[in-house]
Amino acid sequence: MPGLYKDEGVVLKTIKLGEADRIVTLFTRHNGKVRAVAKGVRKTKSRFGGRLEPFTHVDLMIYRGRNLDTITSAEILTPYKEMRTDYARLTAAAAVAEVIEKMMPERERSFSVYELLLGGLTAIAEDKGTTVVPAFLVKLLSISGFHPSLSVCAGCGAGGSMGGFSAGQGGAVCERCWGEDEGAFRVRPDSIALLASLLRSEFGRPAEPDAVVEVTDALRRYAEYHLERPLKSLRLLAV
Repeated sequence: MPGLYKDEGVVLKTIKLGEADRIVTLFTRHNGKVRAVAKGVRKTKSRFGGRLEPFTHVDLMIYRGRNLDTITSAEILTPYKEMRTDYARLTAAAAVAEVIEKMMPERERSFSVYELLLGGLTAIAEDKGTTVVPAFLVKLLSISGFHPSLSVCAGCGAGGSMGGFSAGQGGAVCERCWGEDEGAFRVRPDSIALLASLLRSEFGRPAEPDAVVEVTDALRRYAEYHLERPLKSLRLLAV
């Protein structure tokens, strides 16, 4: 039903609308993913100023419309300005925002995903290392019902060392199942162990650069398989 509501959220992306407006996609605490128009935001003397830039954590008043909502006011809670002055942080934040935007359905509230998003952005802003994005992604996949098997083979259930990863079978696979699955790809056992550790640990766990690249690419391919959509920002990280 149309009406005014108050919420807080993180700006995931913006796109131009007409000559002076933007459509802002946010992930909010109480209303999940919301698309709303910010009228006049591109004008020099806009009342919004820089409050609706990507990755900004804001307090909002929003009018619920039939198709798109309308943002009536916005106040910054956390600017995360570090994202806009450092390329590595910008790329990491863009990857986090894109995954949330593409994975989460509109208006589906999830407090756990919202807190994970804030935690991930804070870890990026505080420069807690290159494992923040893969840690964020494996946690998000697990919360969202796409938990990858990491301790036993996703194909046959066998324990022991895993030497591959299969999106179709649901995670790490043994040598036999890896060889029988054309869609599976090689992932080193120590990288699979790193994934399991990232799922359990707080943001900031150190890891070797090669392992970070390998697990980020594995998670990207796993997420793209289930979403059936490309994750362009993650491809910049997995190189």
